[in-house]
Amino acid sequence: MTAMLELHNVSRRFEKKLDSVERLARRLGADLTETCVNAVDTASFDIARGEVVGLVGESGCGKSTLGRMVAGLLPVSDGEIRFEGVDVTDASSAQAREKRLRIQMIFQDPMSSLNPRMRVAEIIGEAAVYHGLTTRAEVAGYVDGLLEKVGLDRAFAQRYPHQMSGGQRQRIGIARALAVQPEFLICDESIAALDVSIQAQVINLFQDLKHDLDLTYLFISHDLGVVEHIADRVVVMYLGRIVEIAATDQLFDAPRHPYTQALLDQVPRLGAGRQAFRTVKGEIPSPLNPPPGCHFHPRCPMAGPRCQREAPRTITEAGHSVACHLHDGGVE
Repeated sequence: MTAMLELHNVSRRFEKKLDSVERLARRLGADLTETCVNAVDTASFDIARGEVVGLVGESGCGKSTLGRMVAGLLPVSDGEIRFEGVDVTDASSAQAREKRLRIQMIFQDPMSSLNPRMRVAEIIGEAAVYHGLTTRAEVAGYVDGLLEKVGLDRAFAQRYPHQMSGGQRQRIGIARALAVQPEFLICDESIAALDVSIQAQVINLFQDLKHDLDLTYLFISHDLGVVEHIADRVVVMYLGRIVEIAATDQLFDAPRHPYTQALLDQVPRLGAGRQAFRTVKGEIPSPLNPPPGCHFHPRCPMAGPRCQREAPRTITEAGHSVACHLHDGGVE
């Protein structure tokens, strides 16, 4: 399958410089230094047209930051992002900007991502008019069509976000993303804030839209059960690094990285009988001061001396990629 989206060694650093008072305090002997967080560290993977790729990991591992870089909402510190063969890393050319428009993002909390002072008709139709996809005279009919596509009555066009339920607001967020006729959607925890019954409805909507509009998804979630249901492939992140990539069935049946194995051990299974669930050992380290070598080694039951001093390289076999010394010569 031809890659639609390609990420090559993409990194994002957040740096906090010292202000004037802190610089003065440092001159007077205070122990103050500039801080840097490697939110995403040399991430590389491809997504094929029509594919649904799940991006999973614990909170704070860099999933949303990676999604926002793909959407163009955050600049890339290092690396390259290509969409349909065009470099869209900084979208400096007209061609890159046109490609960027075909990548849209659906956010986790619709109440904070929708303008509370605008009616639904304006929220959905504004970008379509700006980009010339419809005219102001025809935008009402355009919005009605999008509302129907996401399962809402056209009467919602005159409502404000606070007049709707959480599930209805999320459908408005989906309609807003679809308004510019994208081909690639980034769903950033887009069902996490919804009730379970509404989650199922929105997941079914995503699947219907994928079939009807030939969409491709990067589906960011911490819910492995949902990812198993909707994704074709899964990318596992830990503390900014990608540790494993595999087809969904392959990853859930035979995970190779100790972190992935620990995550999947917590997924409830029908027919599994009585189980004693344990959280992953320890807590995720601070990204301000990540462990040397393999970031997971302080929590890994299989860690050895090599894990503490050397970052693992990614090994790929039969389409299954893993970054772990266990599969590259051992941990000693």
